[in-house]
Amino acid sequence: MKRLGNNRNLTGLLFVSPWIIGFLVFTAFPLLYSLFLSFQEVKITTDGIKTNFVSFGNYEYAFSVDGTFVDRVLKYLEEMVISVPIIIVFSLIIALLLNQKIKFRGLFRTIFFLPVIIASGPVIKELIDQGITTIPSIEQYAIYQALNDNPDGFFNGILLYLIKNLIVILWYSGVQILIFLAALQKMDKQIFEAAKIDGASNWEFFWKITLPSLTPMIIVNLIYTIVTYSVFSLNPIIEHIQKNMFKVDTGYGYASALSWIYFLIIAAALAIAVGVMTVKRKKKYT
Repeated sequence: MKRLGNNRNLTGLLFVSPWIIGFLVFTAFPLLYSLFLSFQEVKITTDGIKTNFVSFGNYEYAFSVDGTFVDRVLKYLEEMVISVPIIIVFSLIIALLLNQKIKFRGLFRTIFFLPVIIASGPVIKELIDQGITTIPSIEQYAIYQALNDNPDGFFNGILLYLIKNLIVILWYSGVQILIFLAALQKMDKQIFEAAKIDGASNWEFFWKITLPSLTPMIIVNLIYTIVTYSVFSLNPIIEHIQKNMFKVDTGYGYASALSWIYFLIIAAALAIAVGVMTVKRKKKYT
């Protein structure tokens, strides 16, 4: 058994080795070099790249002077808290529907996954500019006008954001649907048959069997959604970092510092989300 386990570990390492080699060759050095630049004032001259050590000056500048960056980070966190749960819930609902025995099930799976293939930055930007990412004619409804007249309230702001970005939020759900669908199809049918014999209802099937079995996949989708939402090319924070990269008064050093701050924010968001889900899962089984 020990030898079999070692063979499996070796097989897994061989499968992941192309990524490890690619990371070490193409990513590791730029990553560490950007960390080095984040503590430097960088100037590009005819003689090459000149650096001047400024300690944590770039990081202090980001929070004390660059108000645009702070505002965009706060807005990003607010939108992420709203969007990620909606994406997860919508993906789970669609996966449950597609798991039923219906005609043209394969066609519906393709339709829901198609946005993942074509959802590049320029495509989404063009759709946003044309107003296709909002609910059609929503401005004519009284509820929208009431919310738009008082956008400062917390819940009003959330509802307005959902109305204006609903199509984009749903656009992110393709991969998550497939992950949930794969997990649903791997479930043991005998468990459902035994529960049915005991008189369990469909509601009890979902809350007592399906949802607890999907908890690991919910965590996977949570990680995937947060990362995808955070690194999308039209993200205002990424655009802000790119603009500062080519400014004379900031440059590569400051842009590198912003990148590392943003990385730490994403890492913290992932740690909190996974930690909360893990604690909830442990409580259910204790």
